[in-house]
Amino acid sequence: MALFLDPYNQAPAAGAAAGDMIKESSTENFARDVMDASMHVPVIVDFWAPWCGPCKQLGPLLEKLVRAAGGRVRMVKINVDENQSLAAQLRVQSIPMVYAFVGGRPVDAFVGAQPESKLRSFIDRLTAGAKAPLDEMIAQGSTALEEGRPRDAAAIFSQVVAEDPGNTKAIAGLVRSFVLSGNVGHARKLARDLSPELQRQPDIAAALTAIEVAEAAGGKGDVRRLEKAVAADPTDMQARLDLAMALFGAGQPQDAVDQLLELVRRDRAWNDGAARQQLIKVFDALGPTHPVTLNGRRRLSSLLFS
Repeated sequence: MALFLDPYNQAPAAGAAAGDMIKESSTENFARDVMDASMHVPVIVDFWAPWCGPCKQLGPLLEKLVRAAGGRVRMVKINVDENQSLAAQLRVQSIPMVYAFVGGRPVDAFVGAQPESKLRSFIDRLTAGAKAPLDEMIAQGSTALEEGRPRDAAAIFSQVVAEDPGNTKAIAGLVRSFVLSGNVGHARKLARDLSPELQRQPDIAAALTAIEVAEAAGGKGDVRRLEKAVAADPTDMQARLDLAMALFGAGQPQDAVDQLLELVRRDRAWNDGAARQQLIKVFDALGPTHPVTLNGRRRLSSLLFS
C-alpha cells in the first residue's frame, strides 16, 4: 500500500479548531492551558493581534502543522491587546511571537512570520520521539471526521497507517476522509493498493462503500436543478433520489439523508426499497459514529417501526 499523505501538506479546514489541540487563552487561564498542559505535551503559544498582518500569515500555517501532528503538540493563541500584562511578563515586544513550552517552562521561541519549512523544523524539534498512541490518534481522526474536517482527519489517519500499515480502523478512516474531502481518486487508488484480505475486513469493506456512493453521486447532475425539479413535483421519487445523491456528492450528507428519509416516509417500498438501500450505503460511507449516521439511523428506525 503506497498511498500516504504528507500530513504537513493538508490544507486546513476553514474555521476548524481541532478540539483541545488549538485554543484561545488568556492571562487568567495561562497557567492551566500552557504551564500545566505542557507537563504532558509540548505547547506552542502564539502571541498575536487582529491588526497584525504577519500574524495572519503565521497563525494559519501553525494551526495546520499542529493539527497534522495528531496530538503530539498543542497550540494556545494569546491576543496581546486583551492580555497586555501577560505579554509584558513574557517580554513580548514584537508580534507575532511564538514560545514553545515543555515541562512547564519555555524551551524555544521565535519572532516574526516564518516559512513553512522552518515551522516544520520548529515543531519537529518539539515532538522528536514523542508519538501519540495509535488508538488516541485514531480517536482524533474520527473526531475530525465527525466535526466535518476530513482533511485534518486524512492527515492524522495517514500517520497511523504509515506506522501500522495493517490498521483497519485507520485505513477505513483514511478512505472516508479522502471521499468526504472530494479526493475520490485518492480513495480509489488506496482501495486498489489494499490486499484482498484487507478489503474483506468489515471496517474497510464498509468504508469502501463511500467510494461507490461518491461515484454514483457524481453522475446525478446539478443540485440546484434537482431541487427545482423536486419543488415543482414533490411526488417525483426519482428526482428526489437523484437530489439526495447529488447532495452527498456536494458534501452535504445531512441534506442527502433528509431527502432519503423523506423518500422512505412517502413510500418505503418504492423501486424495491431503493431509498432504504441508499441510506444504508450512506451510513456505511460516513461511518458508524458520524453524527449524521447516528441521527439518521434513529429516524429510519422510527419510520420503519412506527
